[in-house]
Amino acid sequence: MCAHQPLCSATDSPAAHVVAARPEQGWSLLCDGTVVFDDTGELLPDGRVVQPRRVTARGLAVAA
Repeated sequence: MCAHQPLCSATDSPAAHVVAARPEQGWSLLCDGTVVFDDTGELLPDGRVVQPRRVTARGLAVAA
């Protein structure tokens, strides 16, 4: 699927770029076949799911 030379690796390639974007639906397709979602989740080409990285309330700053 990827036309880069050398080819992008199948997962987590920093060189992979967006080939189709649907911002109104919250997802983008990368050239390596990965679907990335606005909530930081991913669907990998082999069908595996990467869960979104959630920020807990403790990780948020509190305004005084």
